[in-house]
Amino acid sequence: MKTSDFDYHLPESSIAQTPIEPRDSSRLLILHRESGEVEHRLFRDLTSFLQPGDLLVLNQTRVIPARIFARKDSGGKVELLLLRRRDSLTWEALVGGKGLRVGKSVEIENGPSAEIVEVLEGSERLIRFSEAIEPYFPHVGNVPLPPYVHEKLEDPERYQTVYSKEPGSVAAPTAGLHFTPGLFVKIQEIGVKIAYVTLHVGLDTFAPVNEDNPEEHKIHSEWCEVTQETADLINETKRNGGRVIAVGTTSVRTLESAAIENRKSEIVNRYSGSTTLFILPGYQFKVVDAMITNFHLPKSTLIMLVSAFAGRERILHTYELAINEGYRFYSFGDAMLIL
Repeated sequence: MKTSDFDYHLPESSIAQTPIEPRDSSRLLILHRESGEVEHRLFRDLTSFLQPGDLLVLNQTRVIPARIFARKDSGGKVELLLLRRRDSLTWEALVGGKGLRVGKSVEIENGPSAEIVEVLEGSERLIRFSEAIEPYFPHVGNVPLPPYVHEKLEDPERYQTVYSKEPGSVAAPTAGLHFTPGLFVKIQEIGVKIAYVTLHVGLDTFAPVNEDNPEEHKIHSEWCEVTQETADLINETKRNGGRVIAVGTTSVRTLESAAIENRKSEIVNRYSGSTTLFILPGYQFKVVDAMITNFHLPKSTLIMLVSAFAGRERILHTYELAINEGYRFYSFGDAMLIL
């Protein structure tokens, strides 16, 4: 297995630059794994493929306005991209600017100061704020859109799911962006239950795999949680013959991480902690029976995950078909339902 096995050519015109309105009017490609059959629908038609007794699992993380602009004593501009919080004052961050060594301080206009306390890998630094940064987010923070989105987002809430609840991500769990409150009502009316997990998405979600052998790629740790309530719903669904349908690769990784860590007789138990689970072809899925996901970057850990679920050749063939059919790719793009 080589990283190049997961490469494909995507015309730049296929990358969605803005979200579609309304959310559930995006397109939905249905891929049937066993037969390879493909159907083309709209996302609001999702209910046609759900069954009473199914369980839909969603990641309720919320994107924080993690991009912050600051200045050095010299007046030089600095950009901070907060990645994950270590404690109430200390964050891992990507920093843009020269000479940001240990001991250097930067000032945020109308906000606290920040000091570099440790140099991590590349442009990553451990920074300590003079006071908690979260109360200043509404005034100094900016939503960190993916690097391939060049259009300004007029409404920052369009990069949040309608059910986002737990702040902590620097990127949205984008498969969930297609849902509307009205669609949830229809889903529940047909006897489908809904459960929530949390995984705070890091920037690694956009990072290409640069190693020739993907098994040598180091995936960053992300914090995730499965509550006892959600674990009980999953186990009940499995016992009754229903399907666990994960919304997004983050939900998939959370559920599978919880299953791996479980030491009890049930399939899943409550879990809270970090995960570095990297799902490659050959992985045996323990929880997830179907998934909803967007179209992913070439040579990314995410296209490797969906290839593990549906088969590499089948996924690449389906992506080629989607490009030819004019589907919109990446964060603000269309969705797939893999059954």
